Amino acid sequence: MSALLAPGPVQTDPTTSDDGTTGEAPISDLRIRALDPLPAPLGILAALPLGARRGDLVATSRREVRDILIGEDDRLLMIVGPCSVHDPGAALEYAGRLAPVAKELTEDLVVIMRVYFEKPRTTVGWKGLINDPHLDGSHDVRHGIRLAREVLLGVLDAGVPAACEFLEPTSPQYIADAVTWGAIGARNVESQVHRQLASGLSMPVGFKNATDGDVQIAVDACITATNEHTFFGADPEGRVAAVETTGNPDCHVILRGSRSGPNYSGADVASALAIAEASGLHGAAGTGVVVDASHGNSGKDHVRQAAVVREIAERLADGERDITGLMMESFLVEGAQKPGPLDTLTYGQSVTDKCMDWDTTEDLLRLVAKAVRERRG
Repeated sequence: MSALLAPGPVQTDPTTSDDGTTGEAPISDLRIRALDPLPAPLGILAALPLGARRGDLVATSRREVRDILIGEDDRLLMIVGPCSVHDPGAALEYAGRLAPVAKELTEDLVVIMRVYFEKPRTTVGWKGLINDPHLDGSHDVRHGIRLAREVLLGVLDAGVPAACEFLEPTSPQYIADAVTWGAIGARNVESQVHRQLASGLSMPVGFKNATDGDVQIAVDACITATNEHTFFGADPEGRVAAVETTGNPDCHVILRGSRSGPNYSGADVASALAIAEASGLHGAAGTGVVVDASHGNSGKDHVRQAAVVREIAERLADGERDITGLMMESFLVEGAQKPGPLDTLTYGQSVTDKCMDWDTTEDLLRLVAKAVRERRG
C-alpha cells in the first residue's frame, strides 16, 4: 500500500455521556487492524530489473500469443503449470523441465507457464504467494512481492514465458513487465475494477466465463477492456493516481466450464463465438477461444483433466480451428494437499486445485503438438 495511504488522525464524533460530559468516539477505520506501507514499485523493479534478455523474451512471446489469438499463427497456445505457486524452488524446477520440451515443440506450440501468485477464494483460504508467502497466516506481503518477482525472473531465465492471474489492482505494478499473458478469473470477470485493469495491461488478457457458465459476461468484459478508461490506481512511485488507459485489443474468452458441467464441446465453442460476433466483438476475442481443461470442464479432477485434453487433441487433429489455446493445471506431483509450512509439505504438489503430474503433462504436450501438425494437413 502506498505511503500516502498510511493512517492519519482518527476521525471522532462528539458524544454526550450519561453524566452529561462531552467526549469523542472514533468513527473511522474501526475495522482496520493495521496499515503497512509497501515499497514503491520502482524500488522493487530497480532492485530486481528485468534486463534486456528477459525483456526480449517477454516481447517476443507476447507477439506470438497475439498472432495465435488473431489467427495469423496456426500454432496452439499452451498455458501450463501449477494451479498456484507456493514453493519457489519447485516452481523453478518445473520451469527447468518445461523449457526443453517447449523448445522441442516450438513449431507447433507456444508454451507459457502458469506462474500464479494471487488466488481468489470462494470463501476464505490461502490467497497466494504474494499475500502469504510463508503459508502461515503471517501475510508478509513485503516479502511476497519481492519473492513473486524473483520467481518470475527465474522462470524467464529458464527460457519460459510466464502467465499470471491478476487479482489485486496494484500488484501488476510490481510484476507485469515480466508477464506474457494475463488472466481474469471467473469470480472477477464481472468486476469493473478488473475490466479497467485489463484495459491498461500490456499483454493479451483472457477473461473466463462466469462460475455459472455465462459466456456473455466474459464477452462483455472483453468489450469493456478494449475501451479507454480512467480509474483510481497507483503510479510506479506508489502514489495514488488517476490512471488513464488506451484499451487492450488482445482480450479474449476462456471457456472453463461451470458448476453445472463442462463447456468445451464443439457446440459450446461455436456458441461462444456466436455470442462474441452478435455482440460486435472482433480481434482476438472474435477469432477463437482458449479452453481451460481444469475447473468446471473436468470437475477439478486431474485425471479427468487429462481425458479432456486428449479429447480436444482428437478434435484438433480432425481440423477444428476455433480453439486457439488450451490451459492445463500441472505440477511435479499429481493431486493436491492442504497448505501449511513449507517444510511439512510434499515437494512439488499443489496446495490449491489438483494438478496432473509432470510425466502426464509432457505426454499431453507431445500429443497436442502432434494434433496441431495433423490439423495443418
